[in-house]
Amino acid sequence: MVLVHGNPETDAVWGPLVAELGRDDVVRLSPPGFGAPLPDGFGATVGEYRDWLVAELERFEAPVDLVGHDWGGGHVVNAAMARPDLLRSWATDVIGLFDPEYVWHQLAQVWLQPGAGEDLVDSMMGGTLAERTKRTVGLGITPEVAEGMAAGQGPEMGRAILALYRSATREVLDQFAETLPVAAKTPGLALSATEDHVVGSDAMRRRAAARAGAQFEELAGLGHWWMVQDPAKGAEVLTRFWASVASG
Repeated sequence: MVLVHGNPETDAVWGPLVAELGRDDVVRLSPPGFGAPLPDGFGATVGEYRDWLVAELERFEAPVDLVGHDWGGGHVVNAAMARPDLLRSWATDVIGLFDPEYVWHQLAQVWLQPGAGEDLVDSMMGGTLAERTKRTVGLGITPEVAEGMAAGQGPEMGRAILALYRSATREVLDQFAETLPVAAKTPGLALSATEDHVVGSDAMRRRAAARAGAQFEELAGLGHWWMVQDPAKGAEVLTRFWASVASG
């Protein structure tokens, strides 16, 4: 099983879920700039992150169960469309991004603006480890996980945030929506945390999941960081999905 996180995170965000899963075959991949170095010449665009993930998946001897959160969930769906042969299954919590009516949330709208975006990421990524940890706890993350996330934050992550969002233009989002049915080649799961208000409406999520041929699982009462808020529920839902893939 392979986990891919998003923004502004490191693989520490998966710690509680991994503990609940109780498996010894879990691999956590960190996208460049998000807990892993940005390679020379890596532009941190949507397409480059898709290609990075595909290259990582090619290292495995057999198709994997791939799970993505936040932008990691976007990379997962893009990889599922590009190389379904590398996957046994996929799961994402941002399927709403692939609906044609989706628009970026308020924070992302600022990142898209030259000047204002730089100012915002500087304020988010700056300060001491203790200061960044405190800000991350304020997002609803437990202190232990928040410190692990904050340790990977800094100017490099800020550059990756801006490049990634600015590469995800309206044209790119429209292409997401147009090509989404390709993801149906592999069993998929759309996780829908009901209190996550940055990944599209319930209607958007359900439409996109249907177009991707994915199962739809509602995580009632949970927010964007469901894997930290209720890791036992997340583990139960994922384990049940993987069992259905094995028996199907």
